[in-house]
Amino acid sequence: MIDNELLTKSGKPKKRKPKVKNNYFTKDTEEAILKYRKCQDPLERNRIYNEEIHYGFYKLVENIIHTFKFYYTEVDNIEDLKYEVISFLLQKLDLYNQSKGKAYSYFGTIAKRYLIIYNQKNYKKFLTKAEIKNESENEENILNSALESQQPELDKLDVVELFIKHVDDNLLELFTKEDELKVADAVLEIFKKRENIDIFNKRAVFIYVREMTDAESNTITKVIKRLKTIYKEILNDYLENHDH
Repeated sequence: MIDNELLTKSGKPKKRKPKVKNNYFTKDTEEAILKYRKCQDPLERNRIYNEEIHYGFYKLVENIIHTFKFYYTEVDNIEDLKYEVISFLLQKLDLYNQSKGKAYSYFGTIAKRYLIIYNQKNYKKFLTKAEIKNESENEENILNSALESQQPELDKLDVVELFIKHVDDNLLELFTKEDELKVADAVLEIFKKRENIDIFNKRAVFIYVREMTDAESNTITKVIKRLKTIYKEILNDYLENHDH
């Protein structure tokens, strides 16, 4: 039986987009990185990087920026942002070893973490600038809906803490599927660390959860809707019992 979430509005199975083959960060790139680390001659290291590593880094960063829509930047254009991230990866070249996994995954993770923090920091600055075209409108609308009830002043109450405690205590009963449990736990962790994370940046929250769990978008959406319902129930109960 086909899950309804995998069907189009007309009832036809949704077609998955084929994965784009990585033909820019190859085994040769990884070997060049290992060769770079072993080399002691500055001129030769410079040659190895420019001729054998730079292109792989450039395309890796470019794909991550556009895949995750990391468009909130202080620099003049996306090209400048690419080189800023590449410079950061260059600083990490000497830290890589094969025991940490494939170079592609290792440097891809570093680049994503850098961009998540960078993107979050600049999000508010961009609210007063030109609108960025939102190509993941449905995902962001879900998060807007899920978090819209929470206003900063609610932290002065105990609603958020009550919500966290309730979900934490009943997590295994509320979410029985493993993938949903992971997503719920990740969202809960974000709320616990809300002092250090801008939870009002809806796109950043979605990226955090996806990065932490590697879950499908429809699973994240489903869990967030459920958590929204729980939050509203706790909020309404709180307001009823603290009505003056």
